[in-house]
Amino acid sequence: MRGKKPRSLLTHVFVLAILLVVATNFSWWLILRLDTSRPRVFAEFSVSVVNLVRSALTASAPELRPQLLQDWSAQEGIRILPLDAGDVVEPFAEGFHQAVRSEVRKILGEQTQYARAVNGEAGIWISFALMPGGTDDFWLILPRDRAYGMISWHWLGWAALSALFSLVFAWGLAAKVNRPLRRMVQAARLVGRGKTPAPLPEEGTEELALLAQAFNRMSYDLEYSEQERTEILAGISHDLRTPLTRLRLEVDLSLPEGAASAGMVADIAQMDAIITQFLDYARGGEEETPAPCDPRALLEELRAHEEAIQRPLSLQMEESLPRLPLKIRAVRRALGNLVDNAWKYGAPPVTLSARVEAGFLWLGVADCGEGIPVEARDRLKQPFTRRESARSNVGGTGLGLAIVERVARDHGGALELAQNPEGGGLLALLKLPLA
Repeated sequence: MRGKKPRSLLTHVFVLAILLVVATNFSWWLILRLDTSRPRVFAEFSVSVVNLVRSALTASAPELRPQLLQDWSAQEGIRILPLDAGDVVEPFAEGFHQAVRSEVRKILGEQTQYARAVNGEAGIWISFALMPGGTDDFWLILPRDRAYGMISWHWLGWAALSALFSLVFAWGLAAKVNRPLRRMVQAARLVGRGKTPAPLPEEGTEELALLAQAFNRMSYDLEYSEQERTEILAGISHDLRTPLTRLRLEVDLSLPEGAASAGMVADIAQMDAIITQFLDYARGGEEETPAPCDPRALLEELRAHEEAIQRPLSLQMEESLPRLPLKIRAVRRALGNLVDNAWKYGAPPVTLSARVEAGFLWLGVADCGEGIPVEARDRLKQPFTRRESARSNVGGTGLGLAIVERVARDHGGALELAQNPEGGGLLALLKLPLA
């Protein structure tokens, strides 16, 4: 389309690269041009000094000339000496001064001498006649640093300008690509923690706009799938509660006490526990607001509950544990799942622990069973996953560790599974950030 700006990232990068090359070449062209003009600039400076000295000597009274020469020597480093036919003259052999010599002779005349030393004394020696058109009468000696010092700052200035051009264009090129990618990285981290980020702006170059559009679509699909799965689990679990309650009532009223009745009651209790886990997983704790929590009181409460159902726990806690904002019901549910797993699949004694380390609160549940192999630990954190040895246990759903993992991730922490260093069983650690 006519007048339409190119939106391709390749086009933008290519255009910026061209501008960078053009700007850099222009800077170096100026530097080279300045370098080629250096002999002419210094020659004009030297001729100006000669003309000023000649005019000053001609216009001043003879008795004032010695003082004038002393002032030039002290203030400017310029000396005036008489020229002698027997002077030993050493000409310049360098390219720069050869070019200066040619420029000086064009202005002052071909008879002008331009030398690097006379009678063994170094300097920039230029011969001149006191009266224009006359024979050379004097030497004017300039310090050699005049030839190099007067141009070095220009070199540095143009070199700095060239470097500045390069840095500005390189920064613009990197920022153009990096800014939207940085927003996408932040959004991806939120998705990784199970949250839904705000939609990314679908702007910029064509590739980045398409990438942002695809990411927004993916984020929406994930959120929709999560909501749909949660609603299905919650609906099924809620609908099963009613017939289970009716069955339990029928068993209590219709069947006489005995093995059959006890077995049916146990089966109904197992089904109710499975439904409870489905509901816990479906809720995910997102409806709960974090509140200040004392970890010591939370663990004491859990131990009291476990002892009431004949499952004693031992506590290992640091003397002072800080209060921190937690979703208390969700954390209590997660620790309860870890304790249930320790009793179901491990062996007593079961220990609760709490410590603060490296900016995190570590809540641990340890048992003395056979533990979990290293290669199976990450797999067992996935929903509906159980060990082969637990397949026959119908009371398990494979959601216990998944619920704990979700609670930890929702707090910005993690669930870590390791070997219990004291009993050889499993040590499950709920890692929660203090901030």
